[in-house]
This record gives sequence, structure tokens and C-alpha cells, in this order.
Amino acid sequence: MDVRAIGVCVKPGERELADIVRELEKWLLDRAIEVLPDPDAGRWTRATGMLRGDLAQKVDLMVVLGGDGTLLAVARAIGSRNVPILGVNLGTLGFLAETARENLFPSLEGVLAGRFEVEERMRFDVAVTRDGEDLGRYIALNDAVVSNTALSRMVHLETRADGSEVTTYHADGLIVATPTGSTAYSLSAGGPLLLPTVETILLTPISPHTLTQRPLVLPGHCVIEIRVKDARGGEVHLTVDGQVGRELAEGDLVTVRRSPHPAHLLTPPNRNRFQVMRAKLRWGER
Repeated sequence: MDVRAIGVCVKPGERELADIVRELEKWLLDRAIEVLPDPDAGRWTRATGMLRGDLAQKVDLMVVLGGDGTLLAVARAIGSRNVPILGVNLGTLGFLAETARENLFPSLEGVLAGRFEVEERMRFDVAVTRDGEDLGRYIALNDAVVSNTALSRMVHLETRADGSEVTTYHADGLIVATPTGSTAYSLSAGGPLLLPTVETILLTPISPHTLTQRPLVLPGHCVIEIRVKDARGGEVHLTVDGQVGRELAEGDLVTVRRSPHPAHLLTPPNRNRFQVMRAKLRWGER
């Protein structure tokens, strides 16, 4: 892998990252690799920080120091740019940011030597329309969630796949998840685990009023349409990757489809996904 410039992105507000950012900058500069930081990392580097979307246009690799939330934000900022991401886990679970902090420099050595693999992860393009008017567009690596945020209120969501009626969910909400997102909110709501490279779309209702409305796995090419039919006097929101979104009104349409621009995550060679699940989810422990 030919790497001449690396973007460094960090979890905002984490002052304890200063030392590791400075150490990382020195390590890269000693190898004649340009270091371009985001605004938060730029506080501790020689280079001036720039917006993550601008970084993606200038670097060959993004190193993300944080947890899964930081990596999700960086993946969204990258947009359609095919720059690979190396996630360094400084959080807790770390399904996306798989590299442990103590393995940062050995992992970078492996990347520069071409020993890491680039794994494509399906993403969503999410659009919101009202009476045919475009209200917002988003890109999701994990999920798009339509939910009622009012206490003890359900929402009715008319759901279609490729134009065919699936059902009207009577629930607290509905999660539309990528395979990567199957280990996130969908898992907490009772959805199945999917291997991250499987091309599928997962529909997981949140606390459905009808117990027969169960999680549903659909082909990755399906276009999902969710229309808010009855908010029951509550506040309905679309939330993308748990970080961005907007309030919805009755009649609004949320359309979710596979993005033509997958995320590219760097993974160690011979990575065993079942081993990752056993470690992260503590399978087999008593």
C-alpha cells in the first residue's frame, strides 16, 4: 500500500490523547509520511488541523483514535471518497475500531508493508422527503432509526421494500441496519448478528406492539421506504448512526438504499470474524 500522507482524527475533547498524537506524528515523519490532522488532533501537531471531509481529499489513509462513535463520524465525513480507515480503539467494545492502542505502531508497520487487508463495508444512502420535497440526505455505516421519542408512545410506520408492502410496524420505532450495524442498536433490540461483509439489509422493530413482527433480513439491493402514518401525538425522529438526523412529521417518507460508496476499513490478515464476536460479546463465559 503506497502511503504518502495520513490523516489523523481523534475523539473530540480527549486531552489525554496529546501524547499519543505527538508520538504518532514523529513516527510518521521519521518515515517521510506527511501528517494531516483534523481540528482536534491539530492542537498537538505541527500541521494545522482541517475538516475531515477536506482531509479525505488529500490523504491515502485515515487513522482514527477513539471508539466506534469516532470512526462512524469519520466514515460519514469521508463521504464518497474511497480512503481506507484504520480504527484504533480507545473506547470499550470496539467492533469497528479493532486495533488496540498498544498495537498502533505494529499495525501501521503492517499497513505500510502491505500486510493489512481492505474490507469493504456496505453503507446506506438515507433521504427524507415531505410532499415530494427533499428535506435531507445522509450516509450511514451502521443504521437509520425512525423512532418515537415521546414517553410511552408508539408510532405507526408503513414500510415497503422495492415498492411492495412489508407491513405497518406498530412499535416504538424501526431500525434499518447494515450488516456492520447488526452489532449495534439492532442487536440490543433483539436483531440477529450478521457477518459485516454480507450484502443484506436488516429491519428490526423496536418493542413492537404485535409480537409476530420480528426482525427481517432482506437482500442488499432492496430500496426501503418508511412512511410515518401515525405519530400518536409524540415526537418522531430519524437518527443516522446515532449521531445525526432530524425531526419527522406525519406523512414524511424516509428512503433507505445501499450506497454505491462503501466504507473501506483496514483489518489484519486472516481476521476471524467468529473470534472477534467471541471476544467482543464474551461468548462462552459463565
